[in-house]
Amino acid sequence: MSYKNDPQNLTPDEVREAVRENYGKVAEADSSVGCCGTTASCCAPEQPSGNASADQISSALGYSSAELRSAPDGANLGLGCGNPQAIASLRSGEVVLDLGSGAGFDSFLAARAVGPEGQVIGVDMTPQMIKKARANAVKSDLRNVEFRLGEIENLPVADETVDAIISNCVINLSPEKQSVFSEAFRVLKPRGRLAISDVVATAELPESVRNDLALYAGCVSGAASINELEAILKSVGFEDVRIASKDESRVFIRDWAPGGKIEDYVVSATIEAVKPVR
Repeated sequence: MSYKNDPQNLTPDEVREAVRENYGKVAEADSSVGCCGTTASCCAPEQPSGNASADQISSALGYSSAELRSAPDGANLGLGCGNPQAIASLRSGEVVLDLGSGAGFDSFLAARAVGPEGQVIGVDMTPQMIKKARANAVKSDLRNVEFRLGEIENLPVADETVDAIISNCVINLSPEKQSVFSEAFRVLKPRGRLAISDVVATAELPESVRNDLALYAGCVSGAASINELEAILKSVGFEDVRIASKDESRVFIRDWAPGGKIEDYVVSATIEAVKPVR
């Protein structure tokens, strides 16, 4: 299947299908091949050698050596723009939802954090990623993690059953962010929280970037501004909204599209919010 190179003229379903197709190829490819078909992930930094391993990429994003060692082989594809574990403050016994769980890397880390009394649910819309994550779950022998096929705009999760939601460089890929956060609000328990790493826009994206479907799938063109995200989060009912950009991330974002100057327009950020008690 092919798509015209202009996400602004595609329907939300067409954008999702293009992203799904792209990440399906990532799941089936060697882990050293990123989502733009280069030697580095579009959603993670390229090392000077131009051939970074997934662990090198994740280490640069803030994951510890212990975290990297604890994940099963093949779970870490190096797709991300931060470490949501660092802000999630996960506790034993909690139920955690991972939006866009991919091959399961962050889900497995969360599963160890919440312990056998807790539960982690990973949701991804790409069948190949779900297959890979489930295979990794068998290798990890973690009984408190499961992976469900579904869209983050229509979560296959019951109302008010989740304590914390994590996500790593995924929500920018959604053409319907209001729906994503409305669904997140629905499934969270009162006082449930968001702990998200994602890309945000710090300046208006040029038309050439906004209309580039490859850059959309590469975590750039779909980035919303901090003001837009704050407005959406508050409109669906979240409180204590905190979005903190990381200007230092421009260093590795530069390598997502060498020469494209995209680091002038987007940065990595942490997104936190709480569902209030009504």
